[in-house]
Amino acid sequence: MEKKLSEAALQGDATVLHQILTQDPLILDRIIVSCLSETPLHTAAALGHLPFVNLLLSRAPALAAELDSRGCSPLHLAAAKGHADVVRELAAADSGFVRNADGRNPLHVAAAKGRVAVLAEMVRVNPEWIQALTDRDETGLHLCVKWNRTDAVRVLGEEMRSRNGDVLNWKDCEGNTALHIAITHKHLQIIEYLVTLNGLQVNALNKSGLTALDVLGQSPRGLRDMEIEHLLRKAGASNAKDLHLISNDWAPATMKKTNTRALSTKKTKKSADWLGRKRSSLMVVASLIATVAFQAGLTPPGGVWQDDYVIDEDGNAVADPHSVGHAVMAYKQPKEYGIFMICNTVAFLSSLSIILILVSGLPLTKRRWMWVQMVIMWIAITALEATYFITLTGMSPDGVGSMLREVTEKSVLAWMTVMAVVFMGNVVRLNLWVLRKYGWIKEKKRRSEGVDDDDDQEDVFD
Repeated sequence: MEKKLSEAALQGDATVLHQILTQDPLILDRIIVSCLSETPLHTAAALGHLPFVNLLLSRAPALAAELDSRGCSPLHLAAAKGHADVVRELAAADSGFVRNADGRNPLHVAAAKGRVAVLAEMVRVNPEWIQALTDRDETGLHLCVKWNRTDAVRVLGEEMRSRNGDVLNWKDCEGNTALHIAITHKHLQIIEYLVTLNGLQVNALNKSGLTALDVLGQSPRGLRDMEIEHLLRKAGASNAKDLHLISNDWAPATMKKTNTRALSTKKTKKSADWLGRKRSSLMVVASLIATVAFQAGLTPPGGVWQDDYVIDEDGNAVADPHSVGHAVMAYKQPKEYGIFMICNTVAFLSSLSIILILVSGLPLTKRRWMWVQMVIMWIAITALEATYFITLTGMSPDGVGSMLREVTEKSVLAWMTVMAVVFMGNVVRLNLWVLRKYGWIKEKKRRSEGVDDDDDQEDVFD
């Protein structure tokens, strides 16, 4: 008999149902007390068989409150399929507005599916249902916006026009209002509609402290961004940093604590930005120096011999033998070649040391370590400069040797002057920082300007 009842529910045959109930009046009661995963009312509601549903409800209204294995009532299934007439009958039967295993009640299911007629019917039956929340504290409006159900948003929005805005501005578990979600997904039509609703708080903050305009600014750029920003600005939207969030009622001690915390955060952020910029600069320069030094080591001035020359055509040993692949400069100018290789090796290894330190992953976050790396970089640059002048000497003919020496001497003198100025400047700044730190030089309104000893230390190593 139960199998016959299930087949009748699939077909929506109310005549067969009436015959079964006549033959076995207790069959529906047995179904209620049993542990079936799905009742005939679930089947009929999902398929939209209204006469069958009416007959079942007239004989056993308690079936409307039965849940399947997913925690769904017949009203859940009818709402999901969009059977508004079946929803009307089930809602009138006081089926219970429960949440299923996904944490959603029938209105939430209809909202996510965009069942406009069902939503209109539910709002008519009980307007308070729009305040019901999912297990993530979402309203039906949140789900309509999330799944881009524009018409469904309008149905719920019309009901919210007469309310005080509590539901319209409700925040989910992440603190996002419906407007936040619409901005995140760039649903332009929904945004256009939401900003027209009375009571909408366009500058509401989520748990990350972001307004809708902030969310737009942090999202991936799109073609609709300018139009969305225009709509928000027109509705009075602002960034969180532009809002006056500090109340005049706060006590002075509270404001002082807040200002101190803000200065500390600013200082930490500034320090991190400084270290990041220095690391990036050092990595780029070190990579360039290592590349140049490596290439110079493989191709020394004058190149390398292309053949072996040990004996002459008569088989006699030559006065100046050489071997293939050896540097020409090593045979012709051994002293200069030795200095060239020493300077080039110093530049190469110094730059590789910088790269190794930066990619090692060691927590070298102190500025003193950055100072050490910068000193190593000075050594690498100086060695590379010496390599350059030695290369010019090796490649130039004897006729220009005196002129080249003069130019080299002047260039080296200028370079040493620059190095001395840079070094002395850093020494002076370091001494000033030490004198201020230990109170030998008075501070001049430094605290009021948000500058402290750590900022000075940053300047020393900048």
